[in-house]
Amino acid sequence: MVKTTSPTADLVSGKGLYMTKDRRITVAVLMGGVSSEREVSLHSGQGVVNALRAAGFEVIPCVLDTADISCLDASGADVAFIALHGEFGEDGRIQALLEEAAIPYIGSGPRASADALDKLITKHKFLAAGVPTAPFLVFDHAPDAAETKSVFDKLGPRVVVKPVAQGSSIGVSIVSRDGFADAAEDAIRFDGRIIIEPFIKGREFTVGVIGDEALPIIELKPHRDFFDYTAKYQYGETDYIVNPDLPAGVAENITKAALDAFHCLACRDLARIDIMIDEAGDCFVLEANTIPGFTETSLVPMAAKAVGCDFPQLCRRLVEMALEHCTAASSPGSAD
Repeated sequence: MVKTTSPTADLVSGKGLYMTKDRRITVAVLMGGVSSEREVSLHSGQGVVNALRAAGFEVIPCVLDTADISCLDASGADVAFIALHGEFGEDGRIQALLEEAAIPYIGSGPRASADALDKLITKHKFLAAGVPTAPFLVFDHAPDAAETKSVFDKLGPRVVVKPVAQGSSIGVSIVSRDGFADAAEDAIRFDGRIIIEPFIKGREFTVGVIGDEALPIIELKPHRDFFDYTAKYQYGETDYIVNPDLPAGVAENITKAALDAFHCLACRDLARIDIMIDEAGDCFVLEANTIPGFTETSLVPMAAKAVGCDFPQLCRRLVEMALEHCTAASSPGSAD
């Protein structure tokens, strides 16, 4: 794990552009993919391509249409920048293939990636580590009438229904009992499992983590019922407040919860942790995103910019961290 003391100093300065013996490092940017978040990934990937070129790297855009990395076979890439979201991006499979191919990559390893994408595993790890999170129920089928009654008896009059392993709020609904059956049917078609939590009324925040340091807190103020797919990706649907005004101690609690979540899932290099604060001031970690959106206006780059780190600098630093994980013997091109 890269240990830093100041996100401003470490992100902006980095350690210099990595070089092989006689050429610049070549970065393959993996985007597209096979998940329901393909379009989001294409935007992230193109943003990263532009940023890395501005940072001085040789860049190979790799648009994946299948769950393999054959596009890298003759690419000569020294490192892979994963800009894939959801299935075959954040589920650990592409990370395992890159490790088999001895290609360094940015982000968490196979196990941590898979655990963070699976909301049920994430919940159990949060509970074991004492990371504050909301109570929940899980079903591998659409709940029947008796089970539905139990859901609302235990979790309250409004609930959040989510697929267990999806991102970008795809398949997520906030409903009362009347809308529950349809929401459950919609969510379960993505994964075969649903997780149900009580609706937390309060303020929503996100915290980017780079290396081992939390970036500034961002408050999310969607113009819709919640921070759904449209609120995330349609311009003007959400207001973002960097370093929001918070009561004494709350910012510290949010940052601590984000770092505790990052560490208990054994994340590496990069993550974005989503958090709710209820009306009583209590903190609840929603989830960890190991490959968050990565355009210049996405939330992690937005937070990095607030500490003086522009998008090319941020992408450069992530490539450097990926290379730092590799020994000289295992790094492609190390014998050049």
